[in-house]
Amino acid sequence: MTIARRGIDAAVGSYVETIAARMNARVTQVSAAIRAALEDDIVDLRGDPRTVDLLGASVEANVDTLLHALRHDIPVEHIQAPGAAVEYARRLAQQGIPANALVRAYRLGQRRMTEMVFAELHAVDIPADERISAIERITAILFEYIDRITEQVVVIYDDERERWLENRNSLRALRVRELLTTRKTVDVDAASTTIRYPLRWHHVALVLWYPDSGDDGLPRLQQFVRKLGQELALEANPLFVATDPAGAWAWLPYRADPHEPVARIRSRIAAEAGAPGVAIGPARPGLDGFRTSHRHAARAQGVALARGSPNPVLAASDLGLATAALLGSDLAETRDWVSEVLGNLSCDTENDERLRNTLRVFLCAGSSFKAAATELDLHFNSVKYRVARAIERRGRPITADRLDVELALLACHWYGPAVLRPHHG
Repeated sequence: MTIARRGIDAAVGSYVETIAARMNARVTQVSAAIRAALEDDIVDLRGDPRTVDLLGASVEANVDTLLHALRHDIPVEHIQAPGAAVEYARRLAQQGIPANALVRAYRLGQRRMTEMVFAELHAVDIPADERISAIERITAILFEYIDRITEQVVVIYDDERERWLENRNSLRALRVRELLTTRKTVDVDAASTTIRYPLRWHHVALVLWYPDSGDDGLPRLQQFVRKLGQELALEANPLFVATDPAGAWAWLPYRADPHEPVARIRSRIAAEAGAPGVAIGPARPGLDGFRTSHRHAARAQGVALARGSPNPVLAASDLGLATAALLGSDLAETRDWVSEVLGNLSCDTENDERLRNTLRVFLCAGSSFKAAATELDLHFNSVKYRVARAIERRGRPITADRLDVELALLACHWYGPAVLRPHHG
């Protein structure tokens, strides 16, 4: 290699290092842009909030690793998939998300990363010849990195998928999932035999999860459901289906209508130290009830996860929760709408929370100050003052759009900060 060639290579290496350093300084923004692109383009990746958060961690870990390789001239063959990327591949395998969604995520991520690299190249003053060489070097390294990491995470995905299917009593779990989704006529007695659960009885569905749990999450959940069934003196064993390492579905069987069992279930859960988060569906009979109760429990879990409370216990029958669940299908849209309806009353402050709660109870009580005062255990004049202050914070009367106000207050009550306007002091 000539001295001139070595000089050009050194200059190109310097420019590559500069580009990588510039992007590394804003790695969070770069990663967020890639994550947003993946969520927009790949429907399968729009999972539960915990999995979506893990997608963000995986993207950021990959971007950080790649930029360090570019910046410090680390050979791609020496690089292993980051821990967050490995865990994300495992999580997708456990949730049955197709492997091609994972592969496509890396390819689309490569394209978005390339676009941002080119934008940085245009922002740096580089001679034309060296600019082309820098583009070729970065593009080659980016391709090699994606090719190597994709190969690694797909192997991890396949291994985890096989292990997961083997460990979760696959025939029973798959049959339960079919029962929840199929539109075909079902032989209820045959299905009951297959899944070892009395589908003709009444059912209360549960969705259970640990926000943070190690490898013992599933055994703990299974033990919790078994113990709950014993304490409720059920006449048959609960049905338990794992959904991920720290989450599960369950059904409690009752031979006859249990008549509002939520209070009893709640009291048992409250007495259990270290209980998981639990969403409780309504009691419903037969196969349709098996499905309906689960669907309502899953919606209640969605509210609980968006709300962010540690180990909550919510029931689909809780006043207003079913409506709130429908409002939460797109929390970003709901947040904007709540802000439009409530104005400054939608701010995330303790004072506005008190005003919102008072106004919500007042409206639910038929605009009766006396009834609201009784429910809130406040003086009549205190309720009157808070309602007036809430309307003042909103900035306009509530007579013309009362229904919108009630729904917005309901969303605030159940989702909290997830739909509130951030307070900036």
